[in-house]
Order: sequence, then C-alpha cells, then structure tokens
Amino acid sequence: MNRILIVLQALSVLLAASAAAASLDLVNHPATGEPGKFAAEEIHREAAAKRLTLGTNANALRVVLSVEQATGAAAEGYRIRVQTDAGRRSITVIGSDPAGAMYGGLDIAEAIRTGTVDSLRDSAHRPHLARRGIKFNAPLDERTPTYESNKGDSEYRNVLTMWDLNFWTAQIDELARSRYNCLSLWNLHPFPSMVRVPGYEDAALEDIVSTTERRKLSMDAKIAFWREVMRYAKNRNVAVFVVTWNIFIPDQKGIKGERGLYGMTPRHDDPKTVDYYRKSIQQMLLTYPDLAGIGLTVGERMPDLTAQQKEEWAVKTYGQGILDVATAQPNRPITLIHRAHQTQPKEVAQLFKAVIAQPNVNFLFSFQYAQAHVFSSTRQTFGDKFVKQLGDLKTLWTLRNDDNFYFRWGAPDFVRDFIRNLPKEATAGFYYGSDSWVWAREFLSLEPETPRQLELHKHWYHWMLWGRLSYDPELSNDRLEQILAARYPEVPSTALFTAWQDASMIYPLTTGFHWGSLDFKWYIEGCRSIPQSAETASGFHDVERFITLEVHPGTDHITIPHYVAAITAGQPLKGTTPLQVSQQLHARADQALKILNAFPKVTDKELRLTLGDIRAMAHLGKYYGHKIRGATELALYRKTKVQSQQETAIQELTLAAREWERYVATAEAHYLNPIRVNRTGVLDWKALTTEVWHDVAIARRGVKR
Repeated sequence: MNRILIVLQALSVLLAASAAAASLDLVNHPATGEPGKFAAEEIHREAAAKRLTLGTNANALRVVLSVEQATGAAAEGYRIRVQTDAGRRSITVIGSDPAGAMYGGLDIAEAIRTGTVDSLRDSAHRPHLARRGIKFNAPLDERTPTYESNKGDSEYRNVLTMWDLNFWTAQIDELARSRYNCLSLWNLHPFPSMVRVPGYEDAALEDIVSTTERRKLSMDAKIAFWREVMRYAKNRNVAVFVVTWNIFIPDQKGIKGERGLYGMTPRHDDPKTVDYYRKSIQQMLLTYPDLAGIGLTVGERMPDLTAQQKEEWAVKTYGQGILDVATAQPNRPITLIHRAHQTQPKEVAQLFKAVIAQPNVNFLFSFQYAQAHVFSSTRQTFGDKFVKQLGDLKTLWTLRNDDNFYFRWGAPDFVRDFIRNLPKEATAGFYYGSDSWVWAREFLSLEPETPRQLELHKHWYHWMLWGRLSYDPELSNDRLEQILAARYPEVPSTALFTAWQDASMIYPLTTGFHWGSLDFKWYIEGCRSIPQSAETASGFHDVERFITLEVHPGTDHITIPHYVAAITAGQPLKGTTPLQVSQQLHARADQALKILNAFPKVTDKELRLTLGDIRAMAHLGKYYGHKIRGATELALYRKTKVQSQQETAIQELTLAAREWERYVATAEAHYLNPIRVNRTGVLDWKALTTEVWHDVAIARRGVKR
C-alpha cells in the first residue's frame, strides 16, 4: 500500500504541474543572490529526478523565487503564495532576504521530492531561533589539535579531511538544507594553522602533519583555502566562527611545551604571550573578511588563577584584539562568543563593557545547557541560575551530544520538545555537537563508500531534526514521514518513523535515569566512562554503579536507593520509579523490534544499514531495561533479604547479558570495533561482554563489593 501511495503522490505532482506536459518554469530573481542560486539548483535537481522538464510553455508549473524586504519582516523569513490563473498554477516564494528566499526554495525542492507540490498552500514562515549552528571539532593538525590529550580515532582519522574542499562544500550544503546558519570550528589553538601573525611569523605552520603523513601546504595556500570555505559558507547563509581554549602557546612541535617560540610561556602575566594572542585575534579577523566572529574559553589551561585574573587576561587579548579590528573596520559586524566556563556572567560583562558597547560587536555568552548529554531530558535545569545573571545579554547555548556516535538516531518528538523548552528571552540560539567526536567523515563502516561518507550524510535524519525543528518546531511528523517515504520507499513510512523514534528514545530514557553529567562520566553506547566515574578498574558501569548513580535533575525519576528506602518503609513515592523506567525501555524497544521484524528484506544499502542501527539501539534498550530492573531487585534484596528478589535480580541481569550479546552482534555486523573514543578511552564491546556477565556474579554474591 505504501508503494502505491508514493506512486500516486508522484503522479499528482506531474498532473498538478501540467495537464498536458510535465514541465517546470523556474524564475529566480537576482535579488535572491547566491543563496537563491543554491535553492534554484536544488529545485532543478529534484525536478530532474522526477523527470519534470524545464520549460516556459503555458501549462508549465511556474515557480518564482524573489525577495521583498518589508518593514518588520523577520530575517530569514519567507512567504509562499500559491495561485491558479487560467488553469496554470504558480508558486511564489517571497523571502524577507536572500536567506529566506533560499529556505522557501528548499521547501519547494522538498515538495517536488516528496510528491506534495499539489498540497502547498499560502503560508508564512519565520525562524523560531535566530542562530542554529553546529559545534564542529576541527583537528587542523597534530600540532594544533582539537584536544591536547585523550584524543580519539575520529580526530586522528580526520586531520586531512579538514583540508579537503570537497568535504567542506558537501558539509555546508547539508547544513543549508537542514536550515543551519552557523558553523563553529573548535580548536585548542588554531592560529599557527590559519594565520601568519606579524612579529611571530615562525609560529605559522607551512605543512600539515597527521598521524599518517606530512603534507606540504604553505600558509598562503592555507589562507586561500579557508577563505574559499568561508565564502562558500556565506553563500549558503552559514556564518563561520572559530572557538578556542586558553592559554596555549605555539612551539615547533605543537602547543604542549611550557616555553614556546619567541620565549613565550603560558602565564597570564607574560607580556609576550599577551601580545601574541592580541595580534593573533587581529590577524584572524583581518585575514578572513568572511569570518563572522570568534569564541573563547577561559579556564581550560589557566590553573591557579582567579576568575578575575582569567577575565582580565581575556580582555587584554581577545577583547582588545576585537576592539582593534572593530575600530579599524566600523562597518564590519563581529561577534564575540564568550563561553561561561568557570566564570560568572555579571563579572564578565563588567570587564568586557568596552567590547559590549562597541556598536558593530555582538557579544554573546555560551553555556553548556545540558552538560554533555542533550539526550537526557527535554527539561534542563543547569542554566537556570546562569539565565538570571544575563541581564540584557543573550546566550548561544552549547548543546552537547556525547552519547550517540555509532547509530543513526532519530526522535523528532524529543527534539521538538527540547527546543521549545529553551528559555526564550535569554536565547540567541545554539550550536549542537560533541566534544568526544569529530563529525567529518565516518570511519566505522565495514561497507564504506569511496570516499568515506560524510557523518552528516550518514546521520542525515538526526542532524536534519535539530536544524529543521529549531527553524520551525511546528514542522509536523506527517511531513517527516513524507520525507522518509520519499527516501525509503521499500518500507511503510509510518512504521519506519515509529520504530526509529522508539529505538532512539533509548538514549534519553537511560541517561535521564543513569546520569553521568560530563562526557568522561558516561557514554551510553559502551555503558562506560573513565574508571574514576565508573568506580571500576575498566570504566564499565556495573550493576553497583547503576544502584548508586544519581538521576537527571530535570526528570522526575526516582533513584534506586530512594525507591528502596520508600518501599521498605511503606512510604508513598512521587515520580517515575526505576521499575517504570525499565518498563518504558522495554516498551520502546519491543515496539521497534516488532516493526522491524515485520519489514520485508530490503535492497537499498542505506535503508538496510539504517534498519540495522535501529535494531542495535533497540537491543541496547532491552539491555538497560533488564539491567535497571536487576539493579533495583538486587538493592531491594540487600535491604530485605527476601530470596525471591535476589533470584529476580539474577534472572534480569542474565537477560540483560543476553541482550548485550545481541546488541554487540548486531553492531559488529556493520561497524569497526574496538575504537578509541575521546575522553572515555577504548570502547571494546567484546571485552565489555565479560564485565556484563560479571553483573550476574555480583547478584549471585548478593553483598556489596
């Protein structure tokens, strides 16, 4: 039935376009600029895929892309007007600016692809969030890495990707399609790989060093490269920012030494270091006229300094460097993003008041809204106190996904609610990404494309949801199902949508209950963290840790110790119990598996791999469902000494181990493992299987370790 429906939808497009001929008349006004050209290219591509010919005959469907800069119109907004005159249908996109025209044009391209052109009606659109960005770790070189230590395979394998223009054009196109308008590049100290600083010329790296090779590339060539990337991004309405940590100093081997080139030291009161940083900021902005701004982090490598000392240093370096350029180029807008990391916004605002007062400088804070795990709760509490201190300033929230790296995730209802819950008055927008992963080219697939697939192409649905729903959280699930139907016609789209969402909800359900706030404290796909947080030698979170770890404060989950204390004392409970969390995990996983098992064998490679990912996530959910129940029963037994509770614990943890083995078998059929993950170390599913079964032994022993 689903295939028949898709055929009928495609046929309706052709009939709506013309009763006599399947043709399209596209008019793109020059005012739409480069963004409009991109939208027009997308419309042409989708029309060609549907075998609509381009023409101007009287029966052709007429599509017009235009710009009308009306007073009070929202930036990046657009209207769609649908008319029928003398039997000929026309669709006009009226953007408030070129970006709006592009987004409206992309809507038309999508309607052609999904066979829904005939259902388009008059509508008006404006962005829900002004800034919709991604956090992208950019390992420019082994000497200018994204991280100083504990680097993972995704970083090692993507150094050379950073210097591949084909990667960047494809990446930026995908960002535009998903309505992102911000690309933030994160690097500890990017200046030696991106600029030549007057007076510090020897810091500039004239080659690229990765773990596999050294490649000659002059600083002039590097500058030309990044100028092209930034100009391409600007033409897609994607603003580029560079975000740094501090204080790092350059030497000939990297940024690791305590004494660098020109005698610099990583001391906040070293005048040479202050001068180098100020001039580096100047040169970054002067070298790249299309760079939208710079972000800074204080405190990462500034030990034993007070908040006042850190901020005074930041003002003398970043603040003054930006003021130098802002004063010299008064018509150039510059954004400074100040991460609230070990500092308080009131004090920062006072010290940076000269920068904030500069008319062409947009000062934004940034804050880790959900710590390291957006996949935990749609209600986050960590920024509540921070918001109260902002005053008239706004923040660009850092939304960290340090949970989902392997599998294609997709739970639109979760994303929609999460975005709606962002504090409206304080929010300028967000950038979404990871600390533990480089979202460049995938390296895990056992059936790789050539060249390796972009992570944003593999995880297209995941990244599309955060971009599209932050532009318009009213984007309906029906629309998303149409998108899935057009991409995967071999299976019923409603069933696929449901299975995908149910399996993906395993992440927030588990992490909302088992809350390790930072990336090194919890990684769900491996049930592990660093050893100190796991309280085990390997970093595996065993049944003991599932008993003791706290729940996310934005949820109503009840911890296992609280549950046991209340049950044994006969006290009432308010909230979601551990057993109810277990039941929810099983319900989601079972529903996903039931749908998958009813699907026919598919031939499309991407769909086959997607279904494998959904199955793996479902088995992971079954594992955590059994483990949480087992941990709860074990804790009850330790309190009550009721033998049946220990027996249930043993049974549940045995079932958990079997589900873990199914999870590993499903995942390893498609993916490379073991791998090194930044911050948490080596992920080895087979080695962890021994630890998973050890949970059963802990339950048999009964007493605490």
